[in-house]
Amino acid sequence: MTTANQTFVEMQRTIGDTLRAHWRLYVFQGVLMIILGVLAVAAPAFATLTVDIYVGWLFLISGVLGLIAMFSARNVPGFLWTLVTALLSVVVGGVLLWKPAEGAVSLTIVLVAFFIVEGIFQAVAAFTYRDAIPSRWGWLLASGIADLALAAIIIAGWPGTAAWVLGLLVGVNLLTTGWAVVMVALGARDIARSVTARISER
Repeated sequence: MTTANQTFVEMQRTIGDTLRAHWRLYVFQGVLMIILGVLAVAAPAFATLTVDIYVGWLFLISGVLGLIAMFSARNVPGFLWTLVTALLSVVVGGVLLWKPAEGAVSLTIVLVAFFIVEGIFQAVAAFTYRDAIPSRWGWLLASGIADLALAAIIIAGWPGTAAWVLGLLVGVNLLTTGWAVVMVALGARDIARSVTARISER
């Protein structure tokens, strides 16, 4: 067996052990994501504005903290570049908070890119975890396919759906990802129980 294969097998074993040891925490995370997803799907326009405002505050706070850090250490290399980046974060955050409806359009574009990347990652992760959780890896693959489908829906309905699609798609993404997390965690639990039963029979 090559070193690369040994590393891959060891990684799969580590992932499986972690899932089996902490499956309850993953179930809790998945259920919480499902609840948030249901709320977002029930009120997509409100969820869209909520996401926009949340991201706006993130940009604004990170920009302000970046400015404070830069003026506290003016002699640091790359001062000008970091200053420009911090100012840009402040401006972007301010615009998102000042005009959330317009900001939602820009965020929807970013969301499309996110869903594409996450969908590809989850599909690859599903095949990676296939041996570690053989009975449940298909749910992770389904979640990845759902993300790619959501990205296609946004692109097909552009730009008319930008006012509500962000909240709706975030909600659906939370639902599918939360369900996948719960299924993977339950699969890990089943494996842990079967291993425990075998040990007790000896």
